[in-house]
Amino acid sequence: MNATSKQERLADLFRQATVIPVLTIERLEDAVPLAKALVAGGVRTLEVTLRTPVAIEAAKAMISEVPDAIVGIGTILNADDLVRTEALGAKFGISPGATPELLKAAAASRLPFAPGIATASELMLALAHGFDLVKFFPAEQSGGIKALRALAGPFPNILICPTGGIGEANAASWLAEPNVLAVGGSWLCPAADIRNGNWAGITAMCERAMKSLKPASR
Repeated sequence: MNATSKQERLADLFRQATVIPVLTIERLEDAVPLAKALVAGGVRTLEVTLRTPVAIEAAKAMISEVPDAIVGIGTILNADDLVRTEALGAKFGISPGATPELLKAAAASRLPFAPGIATASELMLALAHGFDLVKFFPAEQSGGIKALRALAGPFPNILICPTGGIGEANAASWLAEPNVLAVGGSWLCPAADIRNGNWAGITAMCERAMKSLKPASR
Protein backbone atom coordinates (compact mmCIF):
# COMPACT_ATOMS: atom_id res chain seq x y z
CA MET A 1 0.00 0.00 0.00
CA ASN A 2 1.62 3.27 -1.09
CA ALA A 3 1.52 6.53 0.85
CA THR A 4 -1.36 7.98 -1.16
CA SER A 5 -3.56 4.91 -0.84
CA LYS A 6 -2.83 4.66 2.90
CA GLN A 7 -3.90 8.26 3.43
CA GLU A 8 -6.99 7.81 1.27
CA ARG A 9 -8.00 4.70 3.20
CA LEU A 10 -7.57 6.51 6.50
CA ALA A 11 -9.50 9.52 5.24
CA ASP A 12 -12.38 7.25 4.26
CA LEU A 13 -12.37 5.59 7.70
CA PHE A 14 -12.38 8.92 9.53
CA ARG A 15 -14.98 10.48 7.25
CA GLN A 16 -17.35 7.57 7.86
CA ALA A 17 -16.66 7.58 11.60
CA THR A 18 -17.62 11.20 12.42
CA VAL A 19 -16.61 10.54 16.05
CA ILE A 20 -13.68 8.38 17.15
CA PRO A 21 -13.80 7.48 20.85
CA VAL A 22 -10.42 7.59 22.57
CA LEU A 23 -10.35 4.52 24.82
CA THR A 24 -8.09 4.09 27.84
CA ILE A 25 -8.78 0.55 29.05
CA GLU A 26 -7.63 -0.31 32.56
CA ARG A 27 -9.13 -3.82 32.81
CA LEU A 28 -8.96 -6.39 30.06
CA GLU A 29 -12.42 -7.72 30.90
CA ASP A 30 -13.93 -4.34 29.95
CA ALA A 31 -12.60 -4.40 26.38
CA VAL A 32 -15.17 -6.54 24.60
CA PRO A 33 -18.32 -5.26 26.35
CA LEU A 34 -17.12 -1.68 25.79
CA ALA A 35 -16.56 -2.28 22.09
CA LYS A 36 -19.97 -3.96 21.79
CA ALA A 37 -21.65 -1.04 23.57
CA LEU A 38 -20.00 1.50 21.25
CA VAL A 39 -20.87 -0.47 18.09
CA ALA A 40 -24.46 -0.91 19.29
CA GLY A 41 -24.70 2.86 19.50
CA GLY A 42 -23.47 3.34 15.94
CA VAL A 43 -19.83 4.12 16.79
CA ARG A 44 -17.63 1.57 15.00
CA THR A 45 -14.22 3.23 14.59
CA LEU A 46 -12.36 2.97 17.89
CA GLU A 47 -8.97 4.23 19.08
CA VAL A 48 -7.43 2.09 21.83
CA THR A 49 -4.65 4.09 23.46
CA LEU A 50 -1.35 2.51 24.51
CA ARG A 51 -1.61 4.08 27.96
CA THR A 52 -2.18 0.95 30.05
CA PRO A 53 -0.48 -2.44 30.39
CA VAL A 54 -3.51 -4.25 28.95
CA ALA A 55 -3.98 -2.03 25.88
CA ILE A 56 -2.58 -4.43 23.28
CA GLU A 57 -4.46 -7.43 24.67
CA ALA A 58 -7.63 -5.33 24.89
CA ALA A 59 -7.31 -4.35 21.23
CA LYS A 60 -6.68 -7.98 20.25
CA ALA A 61 -9.83 -9.04 22.08
CA MET A 62 -11.89 -6.36 20.36
CA ILE A 63 -10.58 -7.31 16.93
CA SER A 64 -11.24 -11.01 17.57
CA GLU A 65 -14.63 -10.81 19.28
CA VAL A 66 -16.28 -7.66 17.89
CA PRO A 67 -15.92 -7.97 14.11
CA ASP A 68 -18.07 -4.90 13.43
CA ALA A 69 -15.57 -2.70 15.27
CA ILE A 70 -12.83 -0.94 13.29
CA VAL A 71 -10.02 -0.94 15.82
CA GLY A 72 -7.04 1.41 15.66
CA ILE A 73 -4.27 2.14 18.12
CA GLY A 74 -3.48 5.53 19.62
CA THR A 75 -0.64 6.97 21.70
CA ILE A 76 1.92 5.47 19.31
CA LEU A 77 5.18 7.03 20.46
CA ASN A 78 7.92 5.18 18.57
CA ALA A 79 8.71 2.65 15.87
CA ASP A 80 8.30 -0.27 18.28
CA ASP A 81 4.73 0.81 19.04
CA LEU A 82 4.11 1.00 15.31
CA VAL A 83 5.38 -2.55 14.77
CA ARG A 84 3.18 -3.89 17.59
CA THR A 85 0.18 -2.07 16.15
CA GLU A 86 0.65 -3.50 12.69
CA ALA A 87 1.30 -7.01 14.04
CA LEU A 88 -1.97 -7.21 15.98
CA GLY A 89 -4.03 -6.37 12.91
CA ALA A 90 -5.17 -2.87 13.81
CA LYS A 91 -6.75 -0.86 10.98
CA PHE A 92 -4.91 2.40 11.69
CA GLY A 93 -2.51 4.14 14.05
CA ILE A 94 -2.48 7.58 15.66
CA SER A 95 0.20 9.43 17.59
CA PRO A 96 -0.13 12.44 19.92
CA GLY A 97 2.94 14.00 18.29
CA ALA A 98 5.67 12.88 15.95
CA THR A 99 9.43 12.59 15.89
CA PRO A 100 11.38 12.36 12.62
CA GLU A 101 12.14 8.73 13.49
CA LEU A 102 8.47 7.85 13.99
CA LEU A 103 7.42 9.62 10.80
CA LYS A 104 10.08 7.77 8.82
CA ALA A 105 8.95 4.42 10.25
CA ALA A 106 5.29 5.23 9.65
CA ALA A 107 5.98 6.23 6.05
CA ALA A 108 7.65 2.86 5.47
CA SER A 109 4.88 0.92 7.22
CA ARG A 110 1.79 -0.51 5.55
CA LEU A 111 -0.36 0.86 8.38
CA PRO A 112 -2.58 3.90 7.70
CA PHE A 113 -1.30 6.47 10.16
CA ALA A 114 -2.17 9.96 11.43
CA PRO A 115 0.66 11.80 13.21
CA GLY A 116 -0.12 14.36 15.87
CA ILE A 117 0.64 18.03 15.25
CA ALA A 118 0.05 21.26 17.15
CA THR A 119 2.15 23.79 15.22
CA ALA A 120 2.95 24.82 11.65
CA SER A 121 6.48 23.41 11.93
CA GLU A 122 5.15 20.02 13.07
CA LEU A 123 2.65 20.05 10.23
CA MET A 124 5.40 20.82 7.71
CA LEU A 125 7.41 17.87 9.04
CA ALA A 126 4.39 15.57 8.68
CA LEU A 127 3.74 16.78 5.15
CA ALA A 128 7.38 16.24 4.23
CA HIS A 129 6.94 12.56 5.12
CA GLY A 130 3.75 12.22 3.09
CA PHE A 131 1.11 12.73 5.79
CA ASP A 132 -1.59 15.23 4.83
CA LEU A 133 -4.12 13.76 7.29
CA VAL A 134 -3.08 14.59 10.83
CA LYS A 135 -4.35 14.63 14.38
CA PHE A 136 -4.56 18.17 15.80
CA PHE A 137 -3.69 17.66 19.46
CA PRO A 138 -4.40 18.96 22.03
CA ALA A 139 -6.96 20.79 19.94
CA GLU A 140 -8.69 23.16 22.37
CA GLN A 141 -5.58 23.74 24.44
CA SER A 142 -3.58 24.58 21.29
CA GLY A 143 -5.85 27.44 20.29
CA GLY A 144 -9.03 25.69 19.24
CA ILE A 145 -10.86 26.36 16.00
CA LYS A 146 -9.12 29.74 15.55
CA ALA A 147 -5.75 27.99 15.54
CA LEU A 148 -7.02 25.36 13.11
CA ARG A 149 -8.25 28.05 10.73
CA ALA A 150 -4.91 29.83 10.96
CA LEU A 151 -3.08 26.61 10.00
CA ALA A 152 -5.48 26.03 7.11
CA GLY A 153 -4.40 29.35 5.56
CA PRO A 154 -0.92 28.26 4.41
CA PHE A 155 -1.95 24.58 4.31
CA PRO A 156 -5.37 24.57 2.62
CA ASN A 157 -5.31 20.89 1.63
CA ILE A 158 -4.65 19.30 5.01
CA LEU A 159 -7.20 16.97 6.57
CA ILE A 160 -7.68 17.04 10.32
CA CYS A 161 -8.92 14.89 13.18
CA PRO A 162 -8.91 17.20 16.20
CA THR A 163 -8.66 15.62 19.65
CA GLY A 164 -8.28 17.14 23.10
CA GLY A 165 -10.92 19.16 24.88
CA ILE A 166 -13.66 18.09 22.46
CA GLY A 167 -16.98 16.89 23.83
CA GLU A 168 -20.71 16.90 23.30
CA ALA A 169 -20.94 20.70 23.57
CA ASN A 170 -18.42 21.61 20.88
CA ALA A 171 -18.04 18.57 18.58
CA ALA A 172 -20.51 19.94 16.03
CA SER A 173 -18.56 23.20 15.74
CA TRP A 174 -15.37 21.31 14.95
CA LEU A 175 -17.09 19.04 12.41
CA ALA A 176 -18.41 22.11 10.60
CA GLU A 177 -14.85 23.12 9.69
CA PRO A 178 -14.11 22.32 6.03
CA ASN A 179 -10.89 20.38 6.67
CA VAL A 180 -12.12 18.31 9.64
CA LEU A 181 -13.01 14.71 8.81
CA ALA A 182 -13.83 13.46 12.31
CA VAL A 183 -13.35 14.39 15.93
CA GLY A 184 -11.77 12.32 18.65
CA GLY A 185 -12.71 12.32 22.30
CA SER A 186 -13.43 10.30 25.39
CA TRP A 187 -16.80 11.80 26.29
CA LEU A 188 -18.74 8.90 24.73
CA CYS A 189 -17.31 6.46 27.27
CA PRO A 190 -16.69 8.15 30.65
CA ALA A 191 -14.26 6.32 32.91
CA ALA A 192 -16.94 5.97 35.61
CA ASP A 193 -19.30 4.25 33.16
CA ILE A 194 -16.58 1.82 32.13
CA ARG A 195 -15.67 1.06 35.76
CA ASN A 196 -19.32 0.47 36.63
CA GLY A 197 -20.13 -1.52 33.51
CA ASN A 198 -22.75 0.97 32.40
CA TRP A 199 -22.75 -0.34 28.84
CA ALA A 200 -26.36 0.67 28.18
CA GLY A 201 -25.51 4.24 29.17
CA ILE A 202 -22.55 4.29 26.78
CA THR A 203 -24.71 2.93 23.95
CA ALA A 204 -27.34 5.59 24.61
CA MET A 205 -24.74 8.36 24.60
CA CYS A 206 -23.35 7.08 21.29
CA GLU A 207 -26.82 6.95 19.74
CA ARG A 208 -27.49 10.52 20.81
CA ALA A 209 -24.17 11.74 19.40
CA MET A 210 -24.57 9.99 16.06
CA LYS A 211 -28.08 11.39 15.65
CA SER A 212 -27.09 14.96 16.54
CA LEU A 213 -23.73 15.28 14.77
CA LYS A 214 -23.63 15.90 11.04
CA PRO A 215 -21.04 13.71 9.28
CA ALA A 216 -18.25 15.49 7.47
CA SER A 217 -19.02 16.09 3.80
CA ARG A 218 -15.40 16.37 2.64
